[in-house]
Amino acid sequence: FFSSRRRHTRLLTVTGVQTCALPISFRKTLFRSFLDSLQPVEPQSISLRDGEVVVYRRSRSLLYQCRYKLADGSWVRQSTGQAALEHAVTRACDIYDEARFRQRLGLAHRAQSFAQIASEVLQDLRRLIDAYSGKTAYHSYVSCIERYFLPYFKEHQLEQITASELREFELWRDRQMARRPRASTLQNFASAWNRIIATAVEQGYISERVPVPRLSVKGQKSQPRPAFSGEEVQQLLTFMDAWQHQGRLPVEREMRPLLRDYVEMLLYTGMRHGTEAMGIRWQDLQWHTAGGVRYLRIMVSGKTGPRWLIAKHRAVEVVKRLHSRRTGLAQMSFETTLQQRVKDKLFAFSDGYQPPSLNGTFRRLMRDSGLLKSPEGQNRTLYSLRHTYATLALLEGMDIHTLARQMGNSAAMIERHYSKLTATLAAEQIGRAHV
Repeated sequence: FFSSRRRHTRLLTVTGVQTCALPISFRKTLFRSFLDSLQPVEPQSISLRDGEVVVYRRSRSLLYQCRYKLADGSWVRQSTGQAALEHAVTRACDIYDEARFRQRLGLAHRAQSFAQIASEVLQDLRRLIDAYSGKTAYHSYVSCIERYFLPYFKEHQLEQITASELREFELWRDRQMARRPRASTLQNFASAWNRIIATAVEQGYISERVPVPRLSVKGQKSQPRPAFSGEEVQQLLTFMDAWQHQGRLPVEREMRPLLRDYVEMLLYTGMRHGTEAMGIRWQDLQWHTAGGVRYLRIMVSGKTGPRWLIAKHRAVEVVKRLHSRRTGLAQMSFETTLQQRVKDKLFAFSDGYQPPSLNGTFRRLMRDSGLLKSPEGQNRTLYSLRHTYATLALLEGMDIHTLARQMGNSAAMIERHYSKLTATLAAEQIGRAHV
């Protein structure tokens, strides 16, 4: 029985499965269907350009990757962004050719997006701000990049931005700001933009020969900051003497005395509000003797770099008040604190904490004192105190060159900003000379 069965039965092995023999015609049809069902197997990887380009696909990815060899022998991986093998091969070769071409030009092998370059610039700016070694304007640069440049140019390539696109950006920016920017604001935008370009060149992302368009700096002329008159200064000093003790909350009882000392120090030195003033440490204060008279001199560092300035004698009382409130310095006398070159911040609460801003409390002070508006109707800010120092110093007879060194400006800038005042003083001096 079994031998007879074997004569009429054959075993057909298809993909490892044994089945009973079927009629010849049916077996041919089944085998043909099996072959048609088989998918062509693509190679796991393909080598191109004498092995310097390899196209492959990861097991869990639908898109092909490539790795290619640079001129220095290092290998770089990058997605082709293609799911079809033939398109992936073409794209991989294009990537390789572009990378080699950029290397011959001395550039980075791969172009960076605007967002990637801007990210590097922001990291550098924040590092400078955190270290108190940067300019006050660095905060403005960060704002320009984050609020305007990145939302508009995020996916662009820096070297591909045209002059017309930049003009369109300027129109968009002005609409976002809902006002016509002043020249000083446009200068901040231009400086932040130039910093991005400089970083791209330094890192080799673009060539210095690439003509990247620049932002315009022509805007509405800025108005001089409103100053306080001599009478208003006396009114403010008298008002702050009682106002500093009227805080209800614990933070107000710390903030108000600190603001009073901060305001007086700006009035007595002409230093810049912000980075210069808030960055001062006790170690930056020294005694300086000239002509038998002892002066307090302060090292400040800000917009124009480090410099020494001489404080008016009344500033010594300000510093002594700051010292008396600091619990961490209670064990040292005022003189010892200066000699020991303590690294703590000068303008801080009793526990050493420095608030991030005094602007809000100053606005409250201006409203409470009735000095918020100048006679011209402008709001006074902490920057008005520096303008007040310069104005009163010129009225008291300080020459422009000495004032420029004290304030960290050029004599030309002092002349330009206070031209009306200096012309009046010159006329008075000439008039007295001819009496």
